[in-house]
Amino acid sequence: MRLTFILLFVILTSETAVWALPEDELRDSIVCFASDHLGIPYHYGGTTTAGFDCTGFVYFVFKHFGITASRASSGYENAGEYVEKECARPGDVILFTGTNSEIRKVGHAGIIYENSNGVLYFIHSSSSKNHFGVTITQFNSSAGYQKRFLRIINIL
Repeated sequence: MRLTFILLFVILTSETAVWALPEDELRDSIVCFASDHLGIPYHYGGTTTAGFDCTGFVYFVFKHFGITASRASSGYENAGEYVEKECARPGDVILFTGTNSEIRKVGHAGIIYENSNGVLYFIHSSSSKNHFGVTITQFNSSAGYQKRFLRIINIL
């Protein structure tokens, strides 16, 4: 009985310990953990280190910290608190249309990695032939992502 209680306490404590971190440390931990997975290949429907799709990667990263994130892009349509681009912080979620920018619904997601004086970098799992899998992309220099951009949200 005592061993069961101790094991349960350790499991519960490890799940909630991250919440005890100050928000800036939590955000840093999120992007650090996400960057540990750079280079993992894109895999449609993937949610594991064998391969991720875009929302599978976002889901995987936030789940590691006990934070609820949608597994499907449609789950981000009304999620989180809106964040202005210039105020984006590491750990915010950046949302885009799918490859057809005319359809203004969420079809791609990533995690803000850095905001360097308004220059945004985001980490995501890309199906692009140019950078296939988990990669970091500079938003400001990507005309394609700028065209597809919808919004940035905070889900913490």
